[in-house]
Amino acid sequence: MSSIAVIGAGGWGTALSAALSGAGHSVRLWAYEETVVESIRSFRENRLFLPGISLPESVDPTTNLAQALDGAKYVVTVMPSHVCRSIYEQMLPSLRPDMIFVSATKGLDVERLMRMSEVIRSVTGPRFEARLAVLSGPSFAQEVARGDPTAVVVASKDREAAQSVQEEFSSRSLRLYTSNDVTGVELGGAVKNVIAIAAGVIEGLGLGHNPKAALITRGLAEMTRLACACGGRGETLAGLAGMGDLVLTCTGDLSRNRSVGIELGKGRSLQDIIGSMTGVAEGVKTTSATVALARMHEVEMPITWQIYRLLEGKVSPREAIRELMERSLKTE
Repeated sequence: MSSIAVIGAGGWGTALSAALSGAGHSVRLWAYEETVVESIRSFRENRLFLPGISLPESVDPTTNLAQALDGAKYVVTVMPSHVCRSIYEQMLPSLRPDMIFVSATKGLDVERLMRMSEVIRSVTGPRFEARLAVLSGPSFAQEVARGDPTAVVVASKDREAAQSVQEEFSSRSLRLYTSNDVTGVELGGAVKNVIAIAAGVIEGLGLGHNPKAALITRGLAEMTRLACACGGRGETLAGLAGMGDLVLTCTGDLSRNRSVGIELGKGRSLQDIIGSMTGVAEGVKTTSATVALARMHEVEMPITWQIYRLLEGKVSPREAIRELMERSLKTE
C-alpha cells in the first residue's frame, strides 16, 4: 500500500481517489473548496462535483496542501490547467525529489503555450529534477469511480517511474499501459477537447451521423499533425490518449466539452453556457492555445480554427460548417 496525494477534488480527482483507494492505497485528497471537504467527511460523498459516488474511509480530504503532501510517494495533480502553475508554486516547499508526480490534467497553459508537464518542470526545476509522468486516455470520472473497466496510458521519459505508476495504479477495473511519448499523450488529451466542442455543435444543430464521423476522423488528423510537429509520435494519437479519448469525448453524454458544443449549436451564448456549469470544460481555454501552437509550428488545423472563431463570436455554427465544407479540395 502506498501513500498518494491527489491534488484537485473535481470530478476526475475524486474519481481517481476512489479508484486508487479501492486498489488498497491511502489517499489524501486536496480540495480548494471547504464545502467539498465537509461533504466528504460528513457523507463520504463529493456532492458538488461527483454526487452519488460513495468514497471509502481511506480517502482523507483536506484543504491544507502541506498536509495532503506529507509522506506521499505519488502526487497526482488533477487541477484545471489554468491554475496548475499557481498550485505547484504553492506546493513547492512541501515537494521532495523522491516523489513521483503524475499529471492527470488535460489542457494547455494558454499564456505560455506549455503542456502541463512543462509547467510542472518549470516550477520544480530550480529545486530538483522531478520524476514526472502524465496520465491520459478515455476515462469519464463517473464510470471510473463506480468501477467500470477503463484503460488509460501513463507516459514518462523515466521508464521506472512509468512502470511504478502502472503497477501501483492498475487494478481489476483500471488498466494502465505505458508510453515514453509524453508530448503525444499530453497533446492528445488536450486537443481532443476542442474537437469534442465541434462534435457537440453538430449535435446541437440536429445534424446526423455522417458529419460527426467525418469530424472525428479529420479531427484526429489535426491532432496527429500537431503532435508530430511538436515532437510526438503518430502512433500515440492512434491509441488510447488520441483516438480512444477523442471518440469518448465526442460521443459520450458525460462530456462537458461536447455539452458546450451542443448548447452553442442550439444558439446559446458561451458566457451563459459557462456560467451554468459546475465543472470546467477545458476545451474552451485550450482552443486559443491550440491555434497559437499550430501557428507556431505552421500546422493546418481548420476544425480547430473554426471552433476558435465560433468561441470568439466571429462566426455562427452553420457558417463554421459551411466554411469547412467549402475549403479547397485536396487528397486525404
